[in-house]
Amino acid sequence: MTDPARSADPGPAGPRILVVEDDPSLRRIAEFRLGEAGYAVTSVADGKAGLAAFARNPPDLLITDLRMPGMTGEELVAEVLRRDPALPVIVMTGHGTVESAVEAMRRGVADYVTKPVSWDEMLVVVRKELDRAALRRENSALRATLRTRHSFKGILGESPAIRAVFATMDRLKEVDSTVLIEGGSGTGKELVARALHYSGARSEGAFVPVNCGAIPAELVESELFGHEKGAFTGAGRVHRGYFEQASGGTLFLDEIGEIPPAAQVTLLRVLTDRRIRRVGAETTIPVDVRVVAATNRDLAAAVGEGDFRSDLYYRIAVVPLRLPSLHERGGDVVLLAQHFASRTAGRPICISTPVAEALTAYHWPGNVRELENVMERAVVLGCAGDTLEMEDLPDDVRRPSHPPVADGPFPEDGVDLAVIEKSWLRRALAHTEGNRSQAARLLGISRQALLYRMQKHGIVEPPEASGDDSP
Repeated sequence: MTDPARSADPGPAGPRILVVEDDPSLRRIAEFRLGEAGYAVTSVADGKAGLAAFARNPPDLLITDLRMPGMTGEELVAEVLRRDPALPVIVMTGHGTVESAVEAMRRGVADYVTKPVSWDEMLVVVRKELDRAALRRENSALRATLRTRHSFKGILGESPAIRAVFATMDRLKEVDSTVLIEGGSGTGKELVARALHYSGARSEGAFVPVNCGAIPAELVESELFGHEKGAFTGAGRVHRGYFEQASGGTLFLDEIGEIPPAAQVTLLRVLTDRRIRRVGAETTIPVDVRVVAATNRDLAAAVGEGDFRSDLYYRIAVVPLRLPSLHERGGDVVLLAQHFASRTAGRPICISTPVAEALTAYHWPGNVRELENVMERAVVLGCAGDTLEMEDLPDDVRRPSHPPVADGPFPEDGVDLAVIEKSWLRRALAHTEGNRSQAARLLGISRQALLYRMQKHGIVEPPEASGDDSP
């Protein structure tokens, strides 16, 4: 006959532990030691009674023997984890059945303790597994909160700056107005474009991203609008351009400021008439496309300088949407850092207070993309536990930065010109996506001077990202 379940409950604050053990003396010791440690303990003598107790009052943790009459510990664990896969389970086993405990761990058991039980060891294991379970719950709650409160189709943030972007996006998702997304490199322009597409009426259609800066000038019209067979040397078949491929959906024209002047004229006509003419064709084809464009250039200034057509600018900038830099987003830095670190690690990663302060103080010239890369490197090369510490961060982020302008009182502790120079070199390279010639022009120095300073500060840009000749 099964003993009735017995409880040793210190009060509602203690986590609930269910102990299943057929040895009465071991059960009493478990009740005493676990209860003394502040846990609410329910103990039963066999697997069948354990399953009934689990159903009546689900525990926060299960401790069970493996070898018991009737329903075995293995059978109990299998059924309990079927009902609650997240429940932490600790098995008690004799030295002769350690292999069974190891096999149980492969099936979802969190840990095991050998008999005779060391209760000091048991209390350490119990605390560890309860902490892990709490961390998993916190992480799940955080992800749910991010999905519901702090995101727009995968874009995370809660700062006023990004909430203003969310508000505009919410109004744009059901209309077909052409949108011009403006913002620095790494601010998430393509992510915003995808969110507009997949949250709107065209979500069932294609989303076609195009990097206009990567298309050779002589092929822009062929790539955008298509060509007929034989239209030019090498045109061996009919080619459907990006506008046709995106018909019924959204065409995302990234780096639209890089489209050459001749193609700007044709693009303006297509946006006005909603019809394209393939290169070498005599007839036009209607296209049903929503166009979302993006740029990290100041297109209004480019219009004033004659580098971009004013009529095309006004056609694509029906609704301008400016994305804030990461430095403008304040507390979003820590929110995003925790998300990127946890995603890289495959487990919840906490951000220590000193790290949070350092991340918030850093100016992030590469914006969200730079933060994502820094977190990946910190987790892969540094973070060994569940908390990111200062030593896991790269020197550029860990060291305090000084203001890049000379206004205001002079800092009492002086300034480090090398830090400022290195910071602006990185910022210029990030802004131009690694193009050294453009970065040199932004900084008002020669390309050779830029290469010298990059070498001096140990700044290495991969050749494929440079956009020009490597040093």
